[in-house]
Amino acid sequence: MRPLLLVVPKLASALVVALGVASLVFLLLHLVPGDPVEVMLGDYAGAADRAALRARLGLDLPLIEQWLRFLAGLARGDLGVSLHSGDTVRALLARHFAATALLALAAFCVALALGLPLGALAALHAGRRLDGLASAFAVLGMSLPSFVLGPLLLILFAARLRWFPIGGAESAASLVLPAVTLGLGLAAVLARMTRAALLDVQNQPFVLAARARGVGEAAVLLRHAARNAALPVVTVLGLQLGALLGGAVVTETVFDWPGVGQLLIEAIQRRDYPVVQGAVLLIALCYIGVNALVELLYAWLDPRIGGAR
Repeated sequence: MRPLLLVVPKLASALVVALGVASLVFLLLHLVPGDPVEVMLGDYAGAADRAALRARLGLDLPLIEQWLRFLAGLARGDLGVSLHSGDTVRALLARHFAATALLALAAFCVALALGLPLGALAALHAGRRLDGLASAFAVLGMSLPSFVLGPLLLILFAARLRWFPIGGAESAASLVLPAVTLGLGLAAVLARMTRAALLDVQNQPFVLAARARGVGEAAVLLRHAARNAALPVVTVLGLQLGALLGGAVVTETVFDWPGVGQLLIEAIQRRDYPVVQGAVLLIALCYIGVNALVELLYAWLDPRIGGAR
């Protein structure tokens, strides 16, 4: 019964947030200059054709009525139909989300493989040369945004060395460069957070007791300090994973990766209201879901948190 009492308020809060995000996006889209009918029919369409299409799409209705129709569709699980392709938004999101999930998983693996070991080594050799190298990597990784790092990797490894494809998702090799572009930034943040969290618990009583028993420094950090230092690391991982799953818009655009980010950019350019609303709602739900998982991990890592609730 107690787990149910904890879950129900979180689900209610998540629904309120998702509804607020959907409504805000709906309002902002209709305030942005531009008319999807103009984009669909072109500049030479007649006034009667434009009026007929606007009536067929429901764009001639008052804004409040359009909003209520949108919410009614959400309640039925109906996200609408793309104004551009005629496909259902749900089918478009499902098709593109698979590509984004694959890219996010690959980038997450890159970040874990680089960030956690570097952060642990930096904490183990705090103040020494290895710590300085790890810190330099972290600063460089956080200083290079994906719209800079992505083209640099493309120029070097795709255009000059020709080790990887220029873009698209034709083969497994196409995944490497966008995954590295996304993963390096997260790895840099993760390395710094891991180092700071491990150093923060070094003077805790349980760590001092382990040292007093003659436990080696590496074992102290990895076996005794790691779990207690995991809470801030899990927070960072959760937030970044939500961003990755939501669609790394810039990276997907640079590498022509057919994910949610690229779909969102194309829909904005075409004033495809239903697709933009569905994509943003999906991104919001990814953040909400990941944050809920992070809270569950908190309770597992530190039982005091679960008990307090």
